[in-house]
Amino acid sequence: MIVVRCVQPGDVDALVALALETGPGLTTFKPDRAALAARVERARRTLAGEAEPFEAGYFFVMEDTATGDVAGVCGIETEVGLEQPFYNYRVSTVVHASKDMGVWTRMSLLNISHDLTGYSEVCSLFLSPRYRTAGVGGLLSRSRFMFIAQFRERFPQRLCAELRGHFDENGESPFWNAVGSHFYQIDFNEADYLSSHGKKSFLAELMPRYPVYLDLLPESAQQTVGVTHRDTAPARKMLEAEGLRYENHVDIFDAGPVLECHVADLRTVRESVLATVRIGERDATQSDAKSLVSNTSLDDFRCGAITGAVEDGTFLLTADEAAALRVKNGDTVRVLTSPRAK
Repeated sequence: MIVVRCVQPGDVDALVALALETGPGLTTFKPDRAALAARVERARRTLAGEAEPFEAGYFFVMEDTATGDVAGVCGIETEVGLEQPFYNYRVSTVVHASKDMGVWTRMSLLNISHDLTGYSEVCSLFLSPRYRTAGVGGLLSRSRFMFIAQFRERFPQRLCAELRGHFDENGESPFWNAVGSHFYQIDFNEADYLSSHGKKSFLAELMPRYPVYLDLLPESAQQTVGVTHRDTAPARKMLEAEGLRYENHVDIFDAGPVLECHVADLRTVRESVLATVRIGERDATQSDAKSLVSNTSLDDFRCGAITGAVEDGTFLLTADEAAALRVKNGDTVRVLTSPRAK
């Protein structure tokens, strides 16, 4: 069975191997053993209530319980921007008009923004190509929202997600080449590396002091603003189905879109329900609905995709499914049933 669970110290080797499968632009999941080990430890301290608010964050792995293979990762940062600024560009509009000349123009500007400070951020979503089959990516992405729904009190009112921006056929970011490279005088990967390791002082020191007029950039750069990397398009679709929307904030490096919403508006928060576990064998009378099911344990959270629906306040699990979720008969689980099955 495929489950998403809280990361454990013994996962570091598997995380390093998995991170080697990523490409450029996934800032928060790099193949750096020390950084990954530190993140695992930070997640442990967050679960234990030992982390300061500015450093609190959760990290999850997707595991194939049949083989022990770590197939994917995802994370949640509790409140961004509390220690180091959380920079984005805000896309705004300015109008220039001259009545005497009969000229009226509307242009887009990029302004450095801290608007998302204090938001939770869902991040670090990566699924190995080996496991990219129907439903698996949805489980990985939505498991974070099952966790948020179960432990709502641990999160602020608003949530965001930075998505990887467009890269051309040569693996380069047209937006970075047109903007960032001129100010920072380093290549994208180096800037990405420094940012992912918390070394962000160079941003404040070197970033543009004034708004950037999009119309002054090359056409190739203009067309990438708010555009998602082709490999990240399925993730964007899932996030939008959950209720997140593009509200004119983009990443300062590659101009990838930032999606955001109120946590209370998340589909999983609104529609998931609690049910009592009933262990048994399925037969033809059981529902063939598809559901996400998670336990309610904080430090041993587990979530899986299971056939069935809540009936009379209970949810049927087989013995193997119950073992994978670490629950027993009579325990409570959280269930989100696919709307297509309703």
